[in-house]
Amino acid sequence: KNIKAIDFHSHFNHGHPSDSGENELYRCDLDFVLKMNEAANVEKTICSTFASVLDPNAVVEENEYMYDLCEQIPSLYQWVVIDPRTEETFKQAKRMLHTRKCLGIKLHPPLHGYSTEEYGEQLFSFADEMNAVVQIHPEFAPYLYLKYTDKYENMTLDIAHMADDDFLRAVRESKRGNVYLDTSGSASMFNNIVEAACEQGLSERVLYGSDTYAVGFQRGRIEYSPISDADKEKILRANALRLFPSLAD
Repeated sequence: KNIKAIDFHSHFNHGHPSDSGENELYRCDLDFVLKMNEAANVEKTICSTFASVLDPNAVVEENEYMYDLCEQIPSLYQWVVIDPRTEETFKQAKRMLHTRKCLGIKLHPPLHGYSTEEYGEQLFSFADEMNAVVQIHPEFAPYLYLKYTDKYENMTLDIAHMADDDFLRAVRESKRGNVYLDTSGSASMFNNIVEAACEQGLSERVLYGSDTYAVGFQRGRIEYSPISDADKEKILRANALRLFPSLAD
């Protein structure tokens, strides 16, 4: 309502051949996303293009596209996407991370078609070296990422699409407190997942995200939840600001 929300996890189409399609009934072009943000009082959005997560061959060009675009649109911030099989994406991350508009690293093992079991050490040791926040679309039970988050103290992991107790377990059992969850996607529709996180005292580790679904619907899931106003403030805004203080500017 009055909280200026920060969308921690979003994507959009922009006409790339690898985009998710131009179905008018499932619009997620940037203009439409920005209009939804305005209607739902979402002040800032951290995102990557659809093409960059759908097509591993498009990652390098899409990272450059996003980097330039974010400089033009005040409310837009970037996740730089890394594919561990493409060395150029690591070079891009070194150059882009911690600049004014590029905030963290995005990983999507399922759609890119690689295994974190094979590439996890390479990816998370790099994130640790870069003091980076990493957003990952999980490929297995979220608590299995603890072997990386407990090892590397200078990285933070946002596990996307919180859905069940396996996600909450990852936060509860994190030794360093460097594991977060985001509400993006359809999984947050489950009746008690957001509420359970708050009941277990985990609200400081939950981040609001929309993914590609209607921003108003996603915000409403938090806004009309029977949780405290303090927890709503944390999820919609304060937790994101703690991770990325520059978003307050």
